[in-house]
Amino acid sequence: MKNIGITVYGCEQDEGDAFRALSPRFSVTPTIIHAVLSEDNAISALGNPCISVGHKSEVSASLLLALKKAGVKYISTRSVGCNHIDTIAAKELGIAVGNVAYSPDSVADFTIMLMLMAVRNVTSIVRSVEQDDFRLDSVRGKVLRDMTVGVLGTGQIGQAVIERLHGFGCHVLAYDRSQKIEANYVPLDTLLHNSDIVTLHVPLSADTHHIIGHEQIRGMKQGAFMINTGRGSLVDTDVLVQALEHGNLGGAALDVLEGEEGIFYFDCTRKSIDNPFLRKLQRMPNVILTPHTAYYTEQSLRDTVLKTIKNCVDFERSLTTHE
Repeated sequence: MKNIGITVYGCEQDEGDAFRALSPRFSVTPTIIHAVLSEDNAISALGNPCISVGHKSEVSASLLLALKKAGVKYISTRSVGCNHIDTIAAKELGIAVGNVAYSPDSVADFTIMLMLMAVRNVTSIVRSVEQDDFRLDSVRGKVLRDMTVGVLGTGQIGQAVIERLHGFGCHVLAYDRSQKIEANYVPLDTLLHNSDIVTLHVPLSADTHHIIGHEQIRGMKQGAFMINTGRGSLVDTDVLVQALEHGNLGGAALDVLEGEEGIFYFDCTRKSIDNPFLRKLQRMPNVILTPHTAYYTEQSLRDTVLKTIKNCVDFERSLTTHE
């Protein structure tokens, strides 16, 4: 089998170790670059038509042009979503784009954890304990079994969340533009009106940008909770913040945030943060914020690396077939 080279950008240490460990069985030689992809280091792909990028890399039209000049024909992003890549420009330049699918368990587990933390007021409790205040919280927690949970998006992750919720004995409502599984599907406004918890698992696209906006939040139950482990821009965060400030919602647990780029995954302890929502949300006792970490497990790492390697091998074989 012909040896294949892959240039891997924005590669963390453990990712690099996984690429080095798994590549030989596919006759692949990875070139590991720890820095994220940029116009300055695009030339490092010279000689390797396949590259891999992480979801932290914003791959613009100008960056794609630099990759084209370096001979890149295929980009495999180590993420489910491709919204960080200008796919229209890539198509115009003749650069194919592929994504990866990894086990939904990591994100599904994290989603359930956030639900439990939100309905038990964990942010408020932990903050009090850190101040040596050990009194019981003034607001009693809720039991997940007693709640109706609305799941937006019934792809692999949404399905895995629904399976876990059934284990808790919840009443589950589902919404998806295509009804993929056996579930209690209802219109979006019905789901929002009847759910004690709303959790988002739809991909981000032009159609789903701000799928939760002013009208949708106004239609939610008084005191309901919002959980988002999908993408920040699924929610109009300005409207969400106002609803939390006015007490219309019971709380929110957000693993993703509009404008998180350049903030999440970076040490910001010594820099100013330019995000109109972050500081407000951090101060709220009924909000949980985590830095886009739901996927971050050993299992998803292995799945992602394996799928990336296979994507590149399949693309190289397709080139050979058509030659």
